[in-house]
Amino acid sequence: MCQECYSEDPRITPLLKPLECLKNHTQYICGTCGRCICIEKEPKRGLQRWNFPFKSLDIAKLYLRTADYTMKTNCGIYEIENDKGRKSYKIFVNNEDLYIYLQKNNQKKCVLMQPIYQKSQYLEFPHTQVRKLTAVEVDTYIAKRN
Repeated sequence: MCQECYSEDPRITPLLKPLECLKNHTQYICGTCGRCICIEKEPKRGLQRWNFPFKSLDIAKLYLRTADYTMKTNCGIYEIENDKGRKSYKIFVNNEDLYIYLQKNNQKKCVLMQPIYQKSQYLEFPHTQVRKLTAVEVDTYIAKRN
């Protein structure tokens, strides 16, 4: 597993519409393995991909580094369950942010009330880049995915 971006596959992301994402969105470029992770802020609310729920813990882990980097702390992944028993995984900066979310979404709960996954500490890495890729970089990245 990459110590910087927490992934075993350096080309697994972006998951959804990878070509469109790589061409049009700002990427967190792992300085260790080169994996690109979307870190683009949504223009209306300023939200990033890591702010939204994920279908699985494994998918949430792929975006955890962008949360850690953005917030400059070791964020956690929490298992959230809705009133119908459907589980999702959401990244929060801390337990306080989880409590605020649960107060606003009373049909959801977090049984453990603590992260199910979290790195022990936040670390900076010297070769990290956050920027849009060039067309050549996009082509190279996509070619290495296949």
